[in-house]
Amino acid sequence: MYLPPEGNNNCVQELRQVAFGCSMTAPKHEWLRTGLVFRDSDQELAYGLKTPRNGTRGLVSVVQAHIIKHLLFEKRGKDQHPRPDMMLKPSRTRQIEALWTAIADILWRIGEKNKCFVVLPQDLVHVPQSHKYLQDGITEKLNVFEFTDLEDLQIFIKRYIYLFEDEPGPGTLLILYSAILTRGTNKVKTDMDDEKAFLVTGSEEGSHCIVTLLLTGRATPYLHNGVVYVGDEDHYAMPQFGILNRSEVGLLVWDECTDGKVAESRQPGSRLKTPSLPVWVSSCAGNYGVLFNTNRELLRNYHAERRFDLHYYTCGGGHSLLSIDTRYNEDVLGGSAAGGKEPGREDFSAASPLEKLVHTKWQDAHVHWAGPAPVP
Repeated sequence: MYLPPEGNNNCVQELRQVAFGCSMTAPKHEWLRTGLVFRDSDQELAYGLKTPRNGTRGLVSVVQAHIIKHLLFEKRGKDQHPRPDMMLKPSRTRQIEALWTAIADILWRIGEKNKCFVVLPQDLVHVPQSHKYLQDGITEKLNVFEFTDLEDLQIFIKRYIYLFEDEPGPGTLLILYSAILTRGTNKVKTDMDDEKAFLVTGSEEGSHCIVTLLLTGRATPYLHNGVVYVGDEDHYAMPQFGILNRSEVGLLVWDECTDGKVAESRQPGSRLKTPSLPVWVSSCAGNYGVLFNTNRELLRNYHAERRFDLHYYTCGGGHSLLSIDTRYNEDVLGGSAAGGKEPGREDFSAASPLEKLVHTKWQDAHVHWAGPAPVP
């Protein structure tokens, strides 16, 4: 269903306000010129998107995580059992399929599997420039399409996937706007729990609210499980709505934060740390990436989680294979670690940022890799 935007100046202004904080200044340049671009299908890391380090990186990392989820864990025919390493070497056709599937999955979840909106640009200008709105070349030219069926949504995005892939192009902005409209501008503002807040902040690679909107369907800054009431003797306890349900893709966060109360509310709870599939968006000292394991049963099998590998990929082109060993925890509980020290490691405070990120999920685990320490 096509929704004509003519005469709907207030809607366009509010969309820009929720996304960027003001309709009278242009969006940050990178959102108008960053598309969703794969690496060449005949080269290494063909499953990976590539993007410069800018404020779109968080959004692109969520899309990347869903692409990996699709490539590794989609339902296949009974006779199809490709090796994980082959599934991570998609053809150009498989790349495109994974991309439109990922975008559709994200928007459909935000719309609570009931209804969602997709915006696409065209040539006709619907909203003139005025003292209340500064044109940016994209927002005032958007058409809005409504969907109430997942299959129709997938067919539509597949047909117009080239608009999301254009480089330079507004692919990331189209996803952000579609997500905001699907959730609803008023609900997004309520989610952020601050009437003055907006999604695109000064964070170098993007705000957590954009990531939580795409991962969970709610743009909450609070990453703990459920609802926590916060107050003191001078103020009524107010609810902070965190993560209400477990999703397929998780989120791990590590930052050097000195404010304990803020750190606690910004630290993911078990619903984000333990998703239904072993794929996580990661935020390590403000740098986004994706961690994943190729075994669907990893988080359901205690023995599998004792020693396993994690791939770490960033959309800047970095890739590392980490070896995780959690058996030391069992040794400590059994009293076999002499002197209470971990064999092979003297000081956890010397761990790299990426190790500390892994420890937020697997506390005290050994983390090994080949070559120099991976940079988040």
